[in-house]
Amino acid sequence: MKDWTKSNTVPTATKPLGGWRVLVPRGGPWGDSVAGTVRGKGGSPVVAPMINFASTDDPETLGAALAALEAGEFDWLTVTSATTVDVLSSQRIRIPETTRVAAVGETTAAALTAVGYSVDLVPAKDNSAKGMVQELTALEPHPKRILTLRSAIAKPLLTEGLIAAGHDVQSVVAYRTVGVPVAEKIVADVASGRVRAILVTSGSVAEQVRSQFPEIPESTVIAAIGPRTARDARGYGLRVDVVAEQQTVESLIEAIVSVALSQHLDEDAGDGIR
Repeated sequence: MKDWTKSNTVPTATKPLGGWRVLVPRGGPWGDSVAGTVRGKGGSPVVAPMINFASTDDPETLGAALAALEAGEFDWLTVTSATTVDVLSSQRIRIPETTRVAAVGETTAAALTAVGYSVDLVPAKDNSAKGMVQELTALEPHPKRILTLRSAIAKPLLTEGLIAAGHDVQSVVAYRTVGVPVAEKIVADVASGRVRAILVTSGSVAEQVRSQFPEIPESTVIAAIGPRTARDARGYGLRVDVVAEQQTVESLIEAIVSVALSQHLDEDAGDGIR
């Protein structure tokens, strides 16, 4: 069993993350919301944005698509990442009530609602492009006009699936993902073990964690938001200690809480036999 780093502040039933510093890898409204959840569990969030979006190489096409979106020309908008939400929010895009919004998972849905957008569909079982295709086509058996916004590196699986189902789809690259260097102090805190847990919320975040933190102690809990993110993280050579049972922030935090409480129980058991 790992030798988890001890702290003078111990977890309790009401504050299970007491004494834990948790790295939150995104900023903005989403990062603020996650930080609040960590504080509510007694932890100390370390908000350190590790990724950001850069402009697409084809801003004209994106601009035309967003103008058409605001004009109500689409029946559905599909959003597959919180970064896409950053793009929409930064340009103050107004999504008309006649256009319904599908989010690939709870994390993306939370990012949408955090900046004031409504969410009409989140896949109940499979938070992936495949899951969205299945549920959206079941909900809409007849052809609809759909806008899919994606990153430059994303495979067009969602677009291809919706087209195959008979929908009229416009796929547009909304952004390029770029890494954001974190402060040297945070790198040092991670290396020293002062950061007790790192949240990994996407493959892009996993890549940055692996490259920016060359020294991560075994005592630091690396938590992935779902199986796909865990798989991507391991593909980058990043250790994954726990995986959220559901692809939501709440489930991700609960995964860390479980580790914190089990650690505390182990320490209590050890004290009892000395």
